[in-house]
Amino acid sequence: MGNTVLINGTVITGYAKLQNCGIFMNSAGKIGDIFNMRRFQQKNFPPDTQVIDVKDAYIVPGFLDTHIHGIGGFGTDDADPNSILGMSERLADFGVSGFLPTIYTEKLDDMFNAIDAVVEAIGKEEGALILGMHVEGPFISKERLGAQNAEGVQPVDIDLFNRIIKRGKGHIICMTVAPELKGMRELALNAIQTGIVLLAGHTNATYENIIEGMQAGILHSTHFFNAMSRLHHRNPGTVGAIMIQQDMQCEIIADGVHAHPELIKLLIREKPTSNIVLVTDSLKPTMQKEGELYANKERAKLMPDGAFHRYDDPDTILGSSLTMLQGVKNLVSWEIPIETAIQMATSNPARIYDFSLTGRLAPGYFADITVIDKDTFDLRGMFIRSKMLRNNFI
Repeated sequence: MGNTVLINGTVITGYAKLQNCGIFMNSAGKIGDIFNMRRFQQKNFPPDTQVIDVKDAYIVPGFLDTHIHGIGGFGTDDADPNSILGMSERLADFGVSGFLPTIYTEKLDDMFNAIDAVVEAIGKEEGALILGMHVEGPFISKERLGAQNAEGVQPVDIDLFNRIIKRGKGHIICMTVAPELKGMRELALNAIQTGIVLLAGHTNATYENIIEGMQAGILHSTHFFNAMSRLHHRNPGTVGAIMIQQDMQCEIIADGVHAHPELIKLLIREKPTSNIVLVTDSLKPTMQKEGELYANKERAKLMPDGAFHRYDDPDTILGSSLTMLQGVKNLVSWEIPIETAIQMATSNPARIYDFSLTGRLAPGYFADITVIDKDTFDLRGMFIRSKMLRNNFI
């Protein structure tokens, strides 16, 4: 792996947009410099440096998908390390440099087997890096299950929480919980001690429940608007609490199905954009090329709205077929500035989950870089730790 310079691009650092710039990636896998093209001829790069003209494409941090169940026919529900590694390879096709494989609420043995598979896969990736795990449940509300398995739902149990975390061997980053459950405050305080980020999700919480959860450190939330108590004028519920409380962070699925584009635009107007995280929550059959479609052991059908529905019950949505690349493209098409969309896909999750030296383009940070066409948003190039994994430059 040598040195690489990308020139003639628009660099979006994770916060700011820099026109007519270039970026130098060194052989150690780090960003060495970001420079205006006026200074390009004055730079003294090592003699083995490869120079790539991106022709005014966007140069952005690699996307971080912190809530994803599967893609390309590979999923966490397979409980197979090879399937997790398949997710890694496929995600690189869509500009993702790091992800959190997300474990469904299932029977405990199934959850543990899925966790084991992720642990075994870490360090063997050929594509996007596995940054840890997101465990969605099992301490959630049966009233707001979504596509989770009711048989896997558990009452709050600190011993079980500790068993789950121990099973992850230090790789579990976050867990989705319902703040209204009895005993949740003790669990939340325990999560702080163990460094686990809790997200409010699959919850029937009242507004007051969410405030109590925030006081105990539950400051993030899972797929905002979905599988949570609705906004009501006498009880703002979970939706209202997330909108009202500026410190409350939230995931969004920007496919236009899980939340109407105008609601996402309202959210961005009302909440600091630094507290909004773009995720896909995509399922195993997302971008699957052949074969029958299954998600969490259920047969699925991709409907015209772009989401997966139950095969025998088309009115029930199972989940998303979104990619991070398409999510960014959708946000921009909804008149959200490109630098805001990129921030939601990169630097925001990196800050919330404390991912070191990633999620931003800055000297000294890892050279995890995605290059996307300014007009079509097609992937032009993908680099992880300076290594070029995808080359679609013309």
